[in-house]
Amino acid sequence: MKKNNWACFLLILVGIVLGGFIGSLFPNSFFNYGQEFGFTSPVVLNLGILVITFGLSIKITIASIVGIIVGIMVYRFI
Repeated sequence: MKKNNWACFLLILVGIVLGGFIGSLFPNSFFNYGQEFGFTSPVVLNLGILVITFGLSIKITIASIVGIIVGIMVYRFI
């Protein structure tokens, strides 16, 4: 049976979200240790009648990495 790549992508995203949630439940533990990178302030493009604001910030923690690994393991056993 051929495995679906979208299912793997979805399980990895679920692992990231659940890992971030677990990390936020325990703010003083090592699960919440990580690095945040991205734009420090949003980039604003003002075109007169249209204003577009761009912003991106990603926080990678130990808990989200564990969530990614669990998501991949669940995908392998499906």
